[in-house]
Amino acid sequence: MFGAPMPALAESNPQVLSAYLRARAADSDGKVGMAADGYALALMAAPDDAVIAIRAYRVAVSAGDFTLLNRARSVLERAGMAPGDAAILALAEAGLAGDATATQSAIERVKTGALSFLVPSFRAWAAFDNPKAAIAALDAAGTNAIARRYAQESRALMLIAAGKTAEANDLLAVLLLADGNQVDLRITAAQLFAKAGQPDAARSLLVGNDPSVVAVRNNLGAGRAASTALGISYLLTRLASDLNDGEASRLLIVIARAALRIDPGNDRVRLLLASALARDNAPDHALTVLTAIAPGNAFYQVAEAERVELLHKSGDASAALAAAAALAEAPSATISDFRRYADLLIEAGRAEAAVGAYQRAIDRDRAAADWVLYLQLGSALDRAGKWPLAKTMLEKAVALAPDEAVALNYLGYGLLEHGGDLSVAGKLLERASMLRPQDLSILDSLAWAYFLQGETMRALPLLETAAKGEPANSAINEHLGDVYWKAGRRYEARYAWRAAALLAKDADADRIVAKIAHGLVAR
Repeated sequence: MFGAPMPALAESNPQVLSAYLRARAADSDGKVGMAADGYALALMAAPDDAVIAIRAYRVAVSAGDFTLLNRARSVLERAGMAPGDAAILALAEAGLAGDATATQSAIERVKTGALSFLVPSFRAWAAFDNPKAAIAALDAAGTNAIARRYAQESRALMLIAAGKTAEANDLLAVLLLADGNQVDLRITAAQLFAKAGQPDAARSLLVGNDPSVVAVRNNLGAGRAASTALGISYLLTRLASDLNDGEASRLLIVIARAALRIDPGNDRVRLLLASALARDNAPDHALTVLTAIAPGNAFYQVAEAERVELLHKSGDASAALAAAAALAEAPSATISDFRRYADLLIEAGRAEAAVGAYQRAIDRDRAAADWVLYLQLGSALDRAGKWPLAKTMLEKAVALAPDEAVALNYLGYGLLEHGGDLSVAGKLLERASMLRPQDLSILDSLAWAYFLQGETMRALPLLETAAKGEPANSAINEHLGDVYWKAGRRYEARYAWRAAALLAKDADADRIVAKIAHGLVAR
C-alpha cells in the first residue's frame, strides 16, 4: 500500500497524510463508505491533489457520494487526468441541473471517447423540446450499426411521446423482432404508452417472464412522461443492461450511477446498479441502493428478491431467511417467492417447514409448476422422513420430465435407500446414466443398484471409476468399500472406508468407523 504515490502535500501536511492513509486502509478492506469519508477529508485539506482525487473518484462512484465525486472529477479535469467515463458523469450533472450549455459540452466530450456511438441519441434527447432538431440528430447516426440501433430505439420512444402510435408500433415491431429480449425498450415504451393513455398498447409490449417486465406489467400505473432526463437515462440504462454480463465492471457502475443521477425515478437501473455493486465487493452499498425502492413501487418485489440473494451471499443467513419469509407471506407472493423461501429453509435444516413452502408454490399455480418444483418438494419430504409422500412427488417429477437425469437419479436412488423395487430402481438409474454418462454421482447410484441386486462384479468397475473421478466423495468411497468387502478384498475395503470417514459427519461417520473396525455387516 505504501509503495503507491503519496499526495504532493503529504510530507508538509500531516493531516493530509493521516486522512489519506486511513482512507487507503479502509479502501483495501472494502469499506467503501469509510474510504470515501477519508478521501473527502484529504481532498479538503489538499484540494488540488490529483493523487487523492483519482482514488476519491473511484471510491465515490461505488459509494454514490456525488459531492465527493464531483469535487474529485473537477480536480482531475483541471489536471487533464479525468477518466474517460467522467464525461458521462458530467452529462448526468448537466442534465440534472437543466443546463443546456453544459449538456452540449459534456456530449462533445463523450464524442471523443469509447461511447461516441451514443452521441447522436444524446443530442436528440438534449433537443427533445425541438422535434425537428431531435430527428436530425438521430438521422446523423450514419452507418454505425450500434449507433443506429440506439438511435432507432430513441426514435421509437420519441414517436410514442409525439402521439404517433402507428409509426411507433411499426418501428418497435422491427426492433423487437431483431432482439425480442430487449427488456429496457419494452419497459420504457410501455411506460410512455401508459402515460399517453394507451394501456393496451403498453401491456402488449410487456410479455415474457423477465422479473422486471413482470413487475411493470403488474404495476403499470400512470406510466412516465418523456423528457430529456428520461431519454438520456434510458440510453445509459440500456447500455448498462448490455454490459451486465455477470462480471464486475467499473464502467457499468459509472453508467448506472449517471443514469440514476439524471433520473432518480429510474428504478430499473437501480436493480442493475445493485447487482454490479455486489459483484464489485460492495454489498452494503448494493443493499442501500435496493432500499431506495420503496414498497408499492413496481420494482419493489424484484428489489426484495435481490436483497434476499445479497444477504444470503454475504453470509447473513437469518436476515436472508426473514426477508424471504416476508416475501412469501405477502398477498402478491409468486411461485418464485415460495420457492426461494423453501430453498433457504432447506439450507437451514428445516425440511418440514420447507415442505409447506414448496407445496404452497405448487398450489399457487399448478399449471406453472415444473418438474424441478416437484423434485424439490419430493426431496424436502424425503429429508423430513416422509418417504411415501416423497416417492409420489418424485414420480410426478419423472412423469413431467422423463429425460431429466437428475429426477431419474433421485427417484431411483430413493427406491434403493427405502427398500423399494430394485428392478424399477435399476431401470431408472440406467436411463439416468445413459442420459448423463459423465455424471459420477449417477454412476455411483447405478453401481449401488447393481450391488444390491447381487451383481457385485458389475458394480465394482463403475465404483472404481466414480471414486477415481471424485476421490473426496464420502458416499462413493463408502460404497466402494462395501463392494470391495463383498468381493473379498478386505484391505482395499478398509482403505476406501478410511477415505470415506475423512469427510463423513455424525451418524455417517459412526457407521463408517464401525465398518472399519468390524467389517461389513450382512444386509
